[in-house]
Amino acid sequence: MRIQNRLLKYITELFRLIVGATFVFSGFVKSVDPLGFTYKIQDYLISFDLVSLFPLALPAAIIMVVAELVVGVLLLLGVYRKFSTIAVTIFMGIFLPLTLWIAIYNPVEDCGCFGDAWVISNWDTFYKNIVLSIGAVMLLINNKMITPLFSSSTSLVATIFSIIFGLSFAIYNTVKLPVIDFRPYHIGANIHEQMQVDPEKGDITQTVFIYSKDGNEKEFTEDNYPWDDSTWVYVDMQTKLIREGEKPKIEDFHINLYGYDEELDELYIEDDITEDVLNNSGYTFLMTSYFLDEMNERHLNRFIDAAKYAEESGVKFYLLTSSLVEDIMSWRSEHINTNFVFAEADERVLKTMNRSNPGLILLKNGEVVNKWDDGDVPDFSIHSIDRWDERSNVQRNFWIKLMVILSLFIIPLAIVKVYDVKQNREK
Repeated sequence: MRIQNRLLKYITELFRLIVGATFVFSGFVKSVDPLGFTYKIQDYLISFDLVSLFPLALPAAIIMVVAELVVGVLLLLGVYRKFSTIAVTIFMGIFLPLTLWIAIYNPVEDCGCFGDAWVISNWDTFYKNIVLSIGAVMLLINNKMITPLFSSSTSLVATIFSIIFGLSFAIYNTVKLPVIDFRPYHIGANIHEQMQVDPEKGDITQTVFIYSKDGNEKEFTEDNYPWDDSTWVYVDMQTKLIREGEKPKIEDFHINLYGYDEELDELYIEDDITEDVLNNSGYTFLMTSYFLDEMNERHLNRFIDAAKYAEESGVKFYLLTSSLVEDIMSWRSEHINTNFVFAEADERVLKTMNRSNPGLILLKNGEVVNKWDDGDVPDFSIHSIDRWDERSNVQRNFWIKLMVILSLFIIPLAIVKVYDVKQNREK
């Protein structure tokens, strides 16, 4: 009997680590980019025809990622065992059937459960949730076997700190750019390369020819279609997906330059400058604003100064937006002193490129050299533009930021633990 209890405890503790670590990882990578998770929630609202709930998407995203992170931390710390196991079971009770529905009907291609850090298919998400649901039930039934890392006197302090940390971290990454960028437009990314995929790893398709004979239709391939048999009448040609392969990380990056007709006083699409921008061996500034009427204009002068610097230095500067032409014209007439060169780009692409509205991206040879939110755009007249090239520091900055984040979370908990041990010894 003791051997069975010991084995059950080992299994319970194993599930505690698996489920807790998964919740922490999922909550963390989404709290790094709450706006990204917000857009994913909006995708679901669109599929459910609940667009009126868009204003609730951001607060819902922050609450969900913080709750996920904190519940995972509570499991790993082993505190409030009954509450945390009930919370995990409720989580999985909601998301298991939801992800099954998503896997079957595929309203969105990526569920967003791990943000942009790790994209998995909807079916893989469902299978993952089956394992987590089994673990959640196991933990709920055997929650008393979980060994707490903190005593009851310090559990509340550790829990409150975890909530404050998670909430502060998510809000910071909402008002500023994500402290760690998992998107395909991160600093150092080559946009042109991200738009391509190895043909051997891409989709495998087959061209099917449909012919009719005596009122019956039949499908043929390129190898056996009856091109020399006049009794068969051609009906249609289709391309069938045989096997789904890898997708390019960037699929909809296109930039159309607007021209201005002075006589008619209107903008028109003048040219596709996508390749010109990506192949430019010099620097290119891309100011992004998915909707001009939603732009935060508090730091607009920073962008005006950057555009003036670009003009004086022979550097290209474009304002990319998905706003309607009439909205661009209206905004342009209200901000005559800006003198920006406008270009059209997809709304979702602009939101992915830079979460800030407006934001600024610096490119060279199609690579992202640096990017800023509206409040951090530097004065380029002070330092040479080469000073802002951060491509060589990407890996170093990633590990530094990760270590700082972990330290800010772990060190306070370690201090609480030391106090906990000392207090127990005195007792």
